[in-house]
Amino acid sequence: MRPKSGLPKRKAIRSMPQFEYGLKDNPNVIELRKKDRTFAKAKKATVLSMFSGCGGFDLGMLGGFSYLNEYFPQLPFSILGAYDFDERAIETYQLNIGSEGTVQDLTDVDMSSLPEADILTGGFPCQDFSSCGPKTGFEGKRGKLYRTLVEYMVEHSPKIVVGENVPHLAKLAGGQLLETILSDFEAVGYKFQLWTLYCPQYGLPQNRTRLIFVGVRNAIAQQHGMPIEPEATFFMRHRTVNDALDDLIPITDETVVNQSQYFVATKATAGAGQGDQKNISGEISYAIRANPKARIHFHHKLDRRMTVRECARLQSFPDEFVFPFSNSTNVMQIGNAVPPIIGHAVAKEIADYYQKVVAGTRAEMQVAR
Repeated sequence: MRPKSGLPKRKAIRSMPQFEYGLKDNPNVIELRKKDRTFAKAKKATVLSMFSGCGGFDLGMLGGFSYLNEYFPQLPFSILGAYDFDERAIETYQLNIGSEGTVQDLTDVDMSSLPEADILTGGFPCQDFSSCGPKTGFEGKRGKLYRTLVEYMVEHSPKIVVGENVPHLAKLAGGQLLETILSDFEAVGYKFQLWTLYCPQYGLPQNRTRLIFVGVRNAIAQQHGMPIEPEATFFMRHRTVNDALDDLIPITDETVVNQSQYFVATKATAGAGQGDQKNISGEISYAIRANPKARIHFHHKLDRRMTVRECARLQSFPDEFVFPFSNSTNVMQIGNAVPPIIGHAVAKEIADYYQKVVAGTRAEMQVAR
């Protein structure tokens, strides 16, 4: 099928990337992690990850990676299991993070069969709540998948729960959908608070806002209070597309993995409805979407679409994190992911809070003796 311009359909420069190993096996990453003693003596909390996708949030939870010359230290977490129904996303997860990634339809699982963890995380699907999606809310196919988190909470009573979704969720039905979700979460013995994080204020060079649900078991919250929202470390000094991408301009091969992967697409003609957007030098980028055929993003300096690696950079994935599939699949995984540095900012506060809870529990046990 020809595009509306009448010109022949143009193919991608490269259909698949070239790589030797994923992030977890990269010698440079291994060496950095060996030297990192940030939480060497801390007791690790176990984590169960739902709707893990390719692992953006989980990488943030674990830490031990670099992004734009900044090192994000390892955090005291151990992932027991990470579940998603997308087989290719789990392949990417296993390549870069670990064998904990498992293909699983969470609507069809006995929660008692899943491991008991200290912390439950889940970026429950946002398509039915997104401002650029169908806005069908609970009536959509994925609108009630947050209930899988509730089912796990009932079965295993994790100490802390961290959920993630789009900010538009708070506006749907006048806020009633969000109230229902929070009510369902709290009805099973938890106190919840919401963090609305504007990602550029945390170092992401992209126009993206995320809604973070933070829940703590009632008894723990009554004794220790709640985790503190992360400080905006890049307030009023946002990174730009230039900061993230300019060093990649001369690279046209796979010396940086996924950098030669992009669609050779002309800009849509008037009325084509593709929503072409060209990033602007000196500013943050447009939000990276999970649909590579809509909201097509063009480079801020070059007359072409952005590469898979450039999309990954804007989403804060380290260059060692490999996306092993075709352009479309890779961009979809990137767009669906939680930016790792945003996950790390959240996880750092959860780690600090958890260490206080553990320390308090130990003190109580010593007094009891």
